[in-house]
Amino acid sequence: MNITLLGAGAWGTALAISLCRHHTVRLWGRDAEQMRELSRLRENRRYLSGISLPPAITLAADLRTALDGTALILAVVPSNALRETVRLVATTAPGLPFLWACKGFEKSSGKLPHQIVTIELGDTVPCGVLSGPSFAQEVADGKPAALTLASSDSTFAHDLARKLNSNRLRVYSSNDVAGVELGGAIKNVIAIAAGISDGLGLGNNARAALITRGLAETTRLGLRMGGQLETFMGLTGLGDLVLTTTGDLSRNRRVGLALARGENIVSILEQLGHVAEGVSTAPEVARIAAALGVEMPITEAVCAVIDGQLSAADSVEALMRRDPKAESRLAR
Repeated sequence: MNITLLGAGAWGTALAISLCRHHTVRLWGRDAEQMRELSRLRENRRYLSGISLPPAITLAADLRTALDGTALILAVVPSNALRETVRLVATTAPGLPFLWACKGFEKSSGKLPHQIVTIELGDTVPCGVLSGPSFAQEVADGKPAALTLASSDSTFAHDLARKLNSNRLRVYSSNDVAGVELGGAIKNVIAIAAGISDGLGLGNNARAALITRGLAETTRLGLRMGGQLETFMGLTGLGDLVLTTTGDLSRNRRVGLALARGENIVSILEQLGHVAEGVSTAPEVARIAAALGVEMPITEAVCAVIDGQLSAADSVEALMRRDPKAESRLAR
């Protein structure tokens, strides 16, 4: 199958490397200078240093060329760049099957990716989200990983998942688009909290409690927004949460570690050099949860630390001082 990936960051590059083993792959990036460098070096030194691009990957800076003859578009861009990317696709190659692999809310509107895609492409284009527990570095190295492809069209999700499935990248299908997107978005916020916990040296017990209660928060909001319980217990819920809260490659966890050291969020992001979606996702999740009457104390604590309203240590104390409540309160 001919696949065009839009976005030459770490995850876009890693997916291109993985998919080119079984498909014809083109990788497009909007930065012409970056694409010239990729062509010259055959290595994405900025985002995925040390891994060579296989000769099978065709690089393109011209979108029309990148989309010519393709059978599937996979957008791998930050959430805040998705709308612009979709608009480019709509004017260049309308009607092609479209997937996205971004995790988070659009900052200006608070919308999830599938809502943006529907607004910009309409509801007749076959489309879906690809998400799951996956570090770009490991996928590019050929280490096994499992993802979920979700679409409101179950047949499209099932058939495309089978085509993308391989012996290194296992792809499951789902019809719970909102649930998959919410799991992938909120886990980044909880990962910041886990980084804070680890950075303060609070231990394994605290991390386990944080992950479990973070999953409860994610599920409460996810169910209220139409997600399915099974989704939050699966790859894009529990699986992605565990990976991002415990893995050393997690950018959002590294943000939390730096916050625990007392560093300023602006300088943290400058030093990181990559997008950490949890920073912009946290206030959106808190806002939506408040509007829906869903309690999300960990998310609120992360927001307070990012905004400088509380120190990392004080945010932990505030969480620990909350009144005891029944553990299972998923519907509230």
